Amino acid sequence: MARKFAPILKMAAGHHGGEAAALDKSRNTHAVADLSKVSADRLLSTMTRCVFNAGFNWKVIEAKWDGFETAFDGFDPGKLAFFGEEMLDRLVSDERIVRNGQKIKATLENAKFVADVEAKEGGFGHFLATWPADDQVGLMAELNKRGSRLGGATGQYFLRFAGWDAWITSSHVCAALVREGVLDKPVATSKRDLASLQAAFNDYHADSGLPRAQISRLLAMSIG
Repeated sequence: MARKFAPILKMAAGHHGGEAAALDKSRNTHAVADLSKVSADRLLSTMTRCVFNAGFNWKVIEAKWDGFETAFDGFDPGKLAFFGEEMLDRLVSDERIVRNGQKIKATLENAKFVADVEAKEGGFGHFLATWPADDQVGLMAELNKRGSRLGGATGQYFLRFAGWDAWITSSHVCAALVREGVLDKPVATSKRDLASLQAAFNDYHADSGLPRAQISRLLAMSIG
C-alpha cells in the first residue's frame, strides 16, 4: 500500500502555524524552471561551494566567495580542466580562498567531470535535468562515482542548491522517517536504507503532488 502524506503535512502544520504557512515555509527557493539552461560554470560554482561548505562554517565560505569566483576563473570547467595541474600550486597559496589542498584538488577534478559531460552528454545542465526525478539515489551514485568529494550530504546539497528537486537526509528528516516506519534508525547511508527512503519519497510525491524537496522540508518540519 502506498504511503500517504496528509498526516505528515498535518504534523508540520501543527508546528508551523497551519497548513498554508507550512506549505509556504517549505517551498524550495532554489528550484529553477529549466535546469538544462543553467550554465556549466554556475553548476560547477555551486558544486564547489558545497564541497567547501562540508566541514567548514558556511559563513566563512560565503564571505570569501567573490575571491573563489576570481581565483577559479569564474568556474569555467573547460579552462579549469585544461590548466588544472598548473593551477593547483597557485591556488593552494591563494589567500582569496580557503586554502584546503584536498578540496582545491577536488574542484579541479570536478571541472574535468563537468567538462566531460558538457562535451559528450549534451551539457551538464541537460544531464541533471533529464535524470529521472524518482531516482535521486542513482544520480547521487553517479556524482559520487564520476566526481570528487560529492558523496553523502555534499551531493544532496549540491543537487538541492543547483535547482534539482532533491531530498536531503538531515537528522530531522531521518527522525521523521523512523517515526513513519521507513527507516530503522535516524540515518540513511546503506543501499537498503536509501532504497527505502527513495521509495517513500516517491510514494509521498505520488500521493501529494508536492515536489520531493518540499516533502523533505515538511518531513523535517513535522518533527518540530
